[in-house]
This record gives sequence, C-alpha cells and structure tokens, in this order.
Amino acid sequence: MSDPTPTRARTVPAVSTDTYTVPTDRYTMPIVAVPMDVVPVDAVPINPVPAEVGAAGGRAHLADPKVPALVVAVGFLVLAVSFMINAADRQIFAPLLPTIRHEYGISLQAGGLLATVFTLGMAIAGVPAGYLVDRFSRKTVLLVSIVIYSLGTMATPLASGWASMAAYRIISGLGEGMQAAALFAAVGAFFHYRRGLALGAVGVAFGLGVIIGPLVGVRFAAHFGAWRAPFIVFGLLGLIIALIAVFAVSRRFTEHAVGAASSDGSYDYMPPKLYSRNSVALAAASVVGGVVLYGFLGLYPTFLVSQLQLTTAQSALALSFVGFGGLAGLLGGWIGDRVSQRNLLIGGLLAMSVTGILIYQVQASLGWQCLFAFLMGVFGTGVMFPNLNSAIQRAVRPNQVGRAAGLFVTSYYGSAAFSGLLFGALVAGLGWRQAGLWQITLLPLVGVAALAFVRTSQFNNAVRQPAH
Repeated sequence: MSDPTPTRARTVPAVSTDTYTVPTDRYTMPIVAVPMDVVPVDAVPINPVPAEVGAAGGRAHLADPKVPALVVAVGFLVLAVSFMINAADRQIFAPLLPTIRHEYGISLQAGGLLATVFTLGMAIAGVPAGYLVDRFSRKTVLLVSIVIYSLGTMATPLASGWASMAAYRIISGLGEGMQAAALFAAVGAFFHYRRGLALGAVGVAFGLGVIIGPLVGVRFAAHFGAWRAPFIVFGLLGLIIALIAVFAVSRRFTEHAVGAASSDGSYDYMPPKLYSRNSVALAAASVVGGVVLYGFLGLYPTFLVSQLQLTTAQSALALSFVGFGGLAGLLGGWIGDRVSQRNLLIGGLLAMSVTGILIYQVQASLGWQCLFAFLMGVFGTGVMFPNLNSAIQRAVRPNQVGRAAGLFVTSYYGSAAFSGLLFGALVAGLGWRQAGLWQITLLPLVGVAALAFVRTSQFNNAVRQPAH
C-alpha cells in the first residue's frame, strides 16, 4: 500500500494537551487547509512543523522548534524600540517645518513635499526589500536599514538648500522602508496565528515614536537654540539601537518560517501569484490611507500655526496626540484577528473622513484639536495601519509574506511621498477648509470603493471545510 503522506512530510509527533494525548504515530492523515485562527489558542502548538518557505536556491528556511520566550521578548522589544525611533525620526520634521521654511525661504508646497518626501524612499525600498527578506536574512536587512535611516537623519542638518535636504530625507526613507518590510515580515511570520495583534503591537511602538518625536524634538531645538540638534540626537540613538540589536536580537526570532502549504496544495483555494484581486485592492486602499494620513501629518502643525495662530510648542503637543491615538493599535490588531478585516478597514476609512471634517471645517481651539488629532491617530494608525498590513499578508500564500509586506510599504508610503505636496497645492489654491474637504474627507471614500472588491474567503486564514 502506498504511503499517503505527502512528499517531504514528516510523521507528526504526539501532541499533548491538558486533557488527552493523540497518538498520531499510529496513522497518517492527508494534510488539509485548516485555518489555525479557528482553533483554540491553547490547542495550537507554539511552533508549526518546519516547512519549506521562501527557499532561496533550493535551501529551505526551517522554523526553530523551540524558541525560548525570553529570546522572543527581548528580540521583539529591541525591534519595537528601533521602530519607535524610526517613527520619531519622521515626526521631528513637521513641527520644525515653519522654522526650516523661514531659514531656507521655502514655499508651503515645497515645505509640504519636504515633510513627506522621505516616504518616497520608503516606497522605492519596499518591494525590493520584500524580495530580499524572502530570500536572505531578515536580521541583516534590519541592521543595515537602521544604520541607513540613522545616517540620513544625521545628514539632514547639513543640507545647503531644498534639493540636498530632500535627498537626505529620501535616503533616510530608504532605510526606513527596508526596516519596515523586514520587520513586518519577521513579526508577521513568527506570530502568524495572531498576526493582526502582533502588528498592532508594532503600531503601538510607532505611536510612541509619534508622541516622543515632536515633543522631545522641539525641546531639544529650544535647549540648543537650533532646529538641527534633534536630528543629530535621534540619528545617534538609531546607531546605538542597531549596535544593541546585533547582540540582542536572535535569528531564531527574525528568521522564523511560517508553516506553508504542503505539496498536496492545501492553499489551492488562493491565487498562486502575489498580485491578485485581494492584494491589489488592499494595495489601492493602502495608497489612499497613505495620502490621507501623511497629508494630514505633514502639514497639520503648519495648519495650527498659520491658520489657528497656535505656537510651535502647542502644535507639537497637538501632533503628539496622534501618537497617543496610535496606541490603540494593539486593540485594533486584536479586533482585526476576530472580525472581517474588510469591514473593519471600511469603518476606519469612514471614521478618518469624519475626523477630517472636525479638524478642518470646525477649526476648534487647542483642546479640541488635541482630541481630534487623537481620533485621527486611533483610526489612521490604530485601526488602518495594522489591519492593512496584516490583511495584505493574509491575501497571499505564506511563502509570499515578505513580498506582501514590501507591497504594503511601497503602496502605503509611495503615495504618502507626494501627499504633502498635494495638500500644500490644494491649500494654496482653495484654502485650508476646501483642501481638508477634498484630501482628508472625500478621498477615503475611494479607499472604501477599493475594499468592496476584497474577498476575505480567499485569505490564508479563512475558514475552510475539511477534506473528506
């Protein structure tokens, strides 16, 4: 009698639970597509049986069957701190933009582009970095990326004009994009059963960076009497965290492989290629999300100072509340693991649209602006970011997770690169109210239309009927 076990499969060892032992060595069963999200957490092995995932040149990356909790905790903490510094690097620029514009004689449109042009570098790096992390060491990509964006940040104060400053910002973005793709892939692969929750935790680190960046950056600038100081400080912090990561982050965490489909084709219900109806629709929604959120972030302090006559310190305070809202990423990711992500994302875009009305049409005082900025953070970074990120990974087969992470980075941040320029041009031509109406309130509806094409039944965690 022929062996029904698929090629390269192994006899599964006995799996012990709190109440019984299944002697699986007595028989073999065909492997079928059983979504692990529907299995009770305490009945799921912490690590899946090693499978060939993202193999390069025929070499399989095998999951370590035993990764100590301390190794995971330390690795995740160090990488989360590195992403927090990444976020802080991005956000120190916006509250200092009025001062930088005055020194260099830059227009509002050019300043808006400077505030968001780093995302062009992220977009350029996204897809190539996704291919790299599917084929090479994610840890190596992470370390190199942190050094690149830290050096780019430290070079920003050396700019002699708009062009050189834009170049340094793009270089910083290249490193940030590489880090994002590698980090999202590593976290998404290791915590694949609870991908949304894990990426929500990464979003919390981002939120903390958004809080720290403006507040600490403005304080450093005031203390040293120069806007250049915070860029040097945060750049040095990035280099320090890269050095720590060399020793503190284990490859057993970063190179962990997802249990992929077996040779009998248990993921045959999914499109075989990276670009499918689901991944393209989610990429389109990511484009919209990037334009809306980063258009808002890039010029929000300028809006508060020029339109509402607040001080630079007050504008930094209001911007920091976006970060406080981003701390909801843990909750947003947790919810995304349990409900339809398509519906959750549609709700997030609609909530961002309403928040745009409150910010740009009401034009309330500082206290209200802090509340509205908090809401934008909740929905923009706490709901949209982790769920777009995890949904696009769920829209592809497990061996394509790195490339899906790169696709998200390119889609989300590529559009964000020109969001500040677009918003600045709209403000110059229409004023703040009309600009806010078009880019922050109406544009999210385009994302809603794109999400209508998503079919969660083709996600890699979809509930499937067992084979008979």
